[in-house]
Formats: sequence, C-alpha cells, structure tokens
Amino acid sequence: MSPSPVKGPLLLGVRHHGPGSARAVRAALQAARPEAVLIEGPPEGDALLALAAEEGMRPPVALLAHAADDPGRAAFWPLAGFSPEWVAIRWAQEHDVPVRFIDLPAAHSLAAGGEGQEGTEPDAVRLDPLAVLAETAGYDDPERWWEDVVEHRGAGGVREDVLGAFEALGEAMGALREAYGDGGHQRDLVREAYMRQRMRAARREFGDAYAVVCGAWHVPALRARTTVAADKALLSGLPKVKVETTWVPWTHRRLARAGGYGAGITSPGWYAHLFSARDRPVERWLTKVAGLLREEDRQVSSAHVIEAVRLAQTLAAMRGRPLPGLTETLEAVRAVMCDGSDIPLALIEDRLVVGDVLGEVPDGAPVVPLQRDLTRQQRTLRLKAEAQDRELELDLRKDTDTAKSLLLHRLRLLGVGWGTPAASRAGTGTFRETWRLRWEPELSVRIAEAGIWGTTVLGAATAKAEADAAGAEELGEVTALAEQCLLAGLAQALPAVLRALADRAALDTDVARLAKALPALARSLRYGDVRGTDATALGAVAAGLAERICVALPSACTAGLDADAAAEMRGHVDGVHGAIGLLADADEGLRERWSAVLATLAGRDTVPGLIRGRAARLLLDDGRLPAEETARLMGLALSPASSPSDAAGWIEGFAGGSSGGGTLLVHDDRLLGLIDTWLMGVPERAFTDVLPLLRRTFGAYEPGVKRTLGELVRRGPGGSAAAASASSAPEGFAPELDPVRADAVVGLVRMLLAG
Repeated sequence: MSPSPVKGPLLLGVRHHGPGSARAVRAALQAARPEAVLIEGPPEGDALLALAAEEGMRPPVALLAHAADDPGRAAFWPLAGFSPEWVAIRWAQEHDVPVRFIDLPAAHSLAAGGEGQEGTEPDAVRLDPLAVLAETAGYDDPERWWEDVVEHRGAGGVREDVLGAFEALGEAMGALREAYGDGGHQRDLVREAYMRQRMRAARREFGDAYAVVCGAWHVPALRARTTVAADKALLSGLPKVKVETTWVPWTHRRLARAGGYGAGITSPGWYAHLFSARDRPVERWLTKVAGLLREEDRQVSSAHVIEAVRLAQTLAAMRGRPLPGLTETLEAVRAVMCDGSDIPLALIEDRLVVGDVLGEVPDGAPVVPLQRDLTRQQRTLRLKAEAQDRELELDLRKDTDTAKSLLLHRLRLLGVGWGTPAASRAGTGTFRETWRLRWEPELSVRIAEAGIWGTTVLGAATAKAEADAAGAEELGEVTALAEQCLLAGLAQALPAVLRALADRAALDTDVARLAKALPALARSLRYGDVRGTDATALGAVAAGLAERICVALPSACTAGLDADAAAEMRGHVDGVHGAIGLLADADEGLRERWSAVLATLAGRDTVPGLIRGRAARLLLDDGRLPAEETARLMGLALSPASSPSDAAGWIEGFAGGSSGGGTLLVHDDRLLGLIDTWLMGVPERAFTDVLPLLRRTFGAYEPGVKRTLGELVRRGPGGSAAAASASSAPEGFAPELDPVRADAVVGLVRMLLAG
C-alpha cells in the first residue's frame, strides 16, 4: 500500500552538499510522494533539467549562467551526487513529477553584480548558522556537530522520524532568524521574496501537494506569512540582463572551501564516500586509505586496517560520538598507517578527503560553438580533460604531438590556461615540449568569453592575435605575440603582427626595450623552423633590430647607470648575445659586429664594471679574447686606481652567475691569482661594501668548485690545479687541449644538441 500524498507544502531544509541531508530528502520524498518538487536554483535552468536524466550526465556538475553580452559575468550552481538538490531532481524525474527551480533568476543576480551561490556578499558580518548551532550544542567544530546530528543519523524508519529531522532543523533556524534577522545576508530577503512567489504559483497548480528543497536557513522565511504586495515591493526595480545557461563539469576540489566556493564543504571526497557506502562506511573508507598508501609503496596490511578501525571506534566512543567521523578516522590513520607522520596523511587528505573527481555532461548540453570545436579536437587528439595535474611530453617531430602543442598554445593565447609549459625531463631540444595539464571548471567561462573571437579555436586565436597586435603599445608586447603566433601556428595572423612589430621597432629608440625584444624574436625564428612555419619576414625584422642594438648599446652603457640599471643592462647584454648566436647562422657578419660591440664595452672605462666584466667573459667564451688580453683587462679592472665597488662588479660580471666562472678560475691560476691579490688589498672599510657582491658571485658556485677554490687559495701561488696536474696527468690526458682532436667531435656534439 503506497503512502498517501502530503496534506501541505513540505519544506525540506538542507545543507548544500550534505550526504545526510541527501539521504533524508530522498526518504522524505519517497514517504510523502509530492506532486511537484521545487528546488533552490535559478529558473533559467528549468529548460536544462531534462539533461540530468541522460546517460552522459555524471556529477559533480554545475549549472552555469552568464550574461549573453559579457560571458565573464557568470555564476555557478554546483551539484554533486550527494547534494540534496541533485537527489531531489533525480527522484522527481524517476517518478515523472514536475521539478522546477525557484530561486531569484540569474538575470537579476548577474545584473546586480552578484554571483549566485558561487559568490560572496559584500556585507561585513555574515552569520554562519551551523557555527552558532554547534556552539550552542557545546561543539567547537561545526563540521563535527553536523556529522553527529545529521550525517550519522539513520534515514530509515517511519515517516514521522524521516520528517522529524527537517522539522527540528527548521525550528532551530527559526530561532536563529528571530535572534539575528537576516544574519548579514541582506540579498537573501530578495531571494526569499521571489521563492515565495514561485510557491504561490505552485499552490495554484498543485494545491499544497508539493515539496520545496532549499537551504535550511531559508525555511523560516518561506513559512512566514507575507503579503503578495510586500514581496512585489522587494522585487520591484531589480536590474536585469539577458543570460545564457548550460551544464558544465565540476570537481570535488572546487566544492571544497579552499577553492573559494561560498557554500563549500571541507571534505567532499569523504562526503561522497558516506553517501555511496550503504554499510560499514568506516571500514570501507580505511580500506581505500590502505589502497592509496600501497600505491605509494608504503607497507600497509590488512592488520593495519583492522587496527585502525578499532582505534577510530574507540576514539568515537571516548568522545561520545555515535560513529567515528572524519576526525577519528584520520587520527587512526596517522597513528596506525602513517607511523605518526603528517606527510602521508597530507596525501590522503588531498586525494581522498578532497579528491579530484571531475564530472561529465552529455553532448546535448548547449555550448558556444568554440566549446564544441574544442571538444571535437580533444576527442580527435585524445586529450581528455582531467581535474588532477598530469604531465604531457610531446615530440614535435610527430604530427599528433604537434597538433596537441598547437591546440594548447592557441588556448593559452585565448586566455584558456588548460596547459602550462614546464621544464622537460626528456631533454632540452627544440623538438620537445612538456606541458602540465589541469582542467578547472572556470575554464568553461574563459571559453565562453573567448567565443567572441570566433567559432573555432584556430579562427578565434587568429582574430585575438590580430586584435592584440593592433592594440599593443610596447615593442615587447608585439615580440611576445609574434613568438606566440609561431608557437601556435597562426600563419594568417603573422602579417598583421609583423606589421605592428615593424612599426613599433621603427619608432622605439630605447635600446633597453629593443634588447628586451630581440631574444623573443630569435626564439620565434627557431620555433618557426621546428614547426615548419615560414618566418622569413620575421627574420628580416630581427636582423634590423639587432643592427640598431649594435649601434646604440655602447652609448647606453655609460657610467651614469646606477647599480640596478647596470644589472638590468647586463641581463639585456646576455639576452642579445644568445639571440645573435641564433641569428648569426643566417648572417655571419652580424656575429662579427656584435663581437666588436662587446670589445668596445670590455675596454671602455666609462662602462660600469659589471657590464665590462660580462663583455670580457662573453668574448672569452667565444674564443675572441686571448687569455693574455683577458688577464690584462682583469688587471686593469682590479688595479688600485679602480674603486672597490667597480672592481667587485667586474668580478661579478666576469665570474658570476651560472656561466661556469668558478670552473674557469679553477683552471686558470693567473685569473685566480689576480682576484686573490686584489681581494687581499681591499681596504677594511671598502671590504664591507663589496662583500655582498662577492658573496653573491662566489656563493652561486657548485659546492665542489667552492671547495677546490678554497684549496687553491690555501696553497698559495703556483698551487692551481693546472700546475699540480701538469707533471702527473693521467694516462690519455694532456696538460693542454689538443685543438685538432677537439675539432673532430664538434659535428657530433652539434647533432646531439640539435636533437
């Protein structure tokens, strides 16, 4: 015999994303059998509710609403499999009962600047109802109180027991509303007025045989007797915008409070387990924990699980709790399975307590054309969107990997940061790329925003690049954009970008900005070559830029530069040097002109010591500065006529950083002796000033290099490694380098580095 229908509106006050509330809602609906179900949510989602019953829908998902003319103004209404609202939707669909959303329309909340459930309100003080009730009951943790009174409460039993929990929670919220009013949730008054209007409409259609599933905080307001005129007054004059809605995948991690969700929970993975585990939830949970730890090569046996269950149950009994909660289970895991360490416990909290479950939506869900094209490419390339971080290694010599690289670069240009470039573990060749992928729900909004540029990823990225080139104000912006275009294979956008690049380069007279722009252009030429993109025009622009830098750089590196400006210019010199090394393959004369510029910088007294030292080192590394001339320049820089700070700057430029300066000093006792002699003669007062520079220079060396330098200095003159080993070189090694034998391996080394 089926239960009789309800005799009045059934108000089911819940906690969003509470598994206990979800079980109780399902039991209450099953017992009451209402003729309609009303749910807290935007009415614009009513047309999408049918998709919830389709096979391709798998929570967690979120109802996304955004302004039609401004997709960045958006709001989410997330639903997990253990959300009471989701359970109510599915119950209604399974029983052919009408189901509708009754919250304030997103058209109003987005126009007013609100963000639905995902956002926060501007009120300075907002009441947390659960915290107040927990404190009243003597609990210091609202989560633990909620577990005891709701999550650990059995949902079975007679009808009075099922509905009694909702009545008790509603009365508690009523007392809070009497004491605190709106509790700082001022917008709730408008939302509740609209919900009451929708309830009146449901009463005219179904009588009182309907149920309302909403946040428990709203129940007293929905029960209150108010006039139609009073509610209309609250709703009159609300701003309104046109909105579009759809379903998007959501993640358990974004349900957590740490993710910024206003109605979030601290342990979505734990709640999902409580909802799905029909019996023995603690035992099943600790078995999951053991499996995770075994995957991480930790020794965890069945005996550990049994002991952890006993400890969790004992802790719960000692604390007067009906069942072990998350606190007790984690304490048991730490003590029994983790040997008291918080390191594996942090892994458990991340993977299981929170989790990276990513929902799915059916293909029939409405999306912007750009999203449809992206989905098609994801399937073609087998690039599945996943909530957890994963690394993707690409070999650009393979067509499929190249297509993946182009897609990810195009999305980055559009502001859709699904992938982030990372350092490759497989090598540093130009044919390899490493990406770190992670799909976040907010990327759905970014895709909707990017939809204004086109209906396909390629078309949208091309249009966006052209618009960015036209609006760029600085040369560096355009050079970076040119690099992005080549990485993304946007051949159609390159002409517009190159025109903007040539215009900015012709008008820019700041050599620092020119020097900052050149490395990106040189890299772009290399990338264009790897991807088979014609970058001839870009090469002409880069060569012209390099010529202008060669002419203007010496006059820009004057003694008027302060320490910070000199350090910045030194970085530009390094960047230009590397860029010209790439460009010189097409123009050997450019390398000669650049070497002449470095020679000018190294020998000009008016140039700061930091830049002079760096220029000398670059010439030495290129084989364009003899060892005797290097020693002469160092002797001049470290002579008593030079100020200690300028001399220390020269040393930093010559031997600092990761350029192998320490190794050079180990094998050249003349240079080391010059530095040692100068350092011994620095006056005590000046030594305090130059010490930070010297510490920065020598502190960056490898520990073995620093140890060897210390030994050489301790031995004194003639104690260098070269001198010590000249008479006792190992078999097969000579004191000096054999140029003929060294040249024989140059071709092989170049081939290895190119791969």
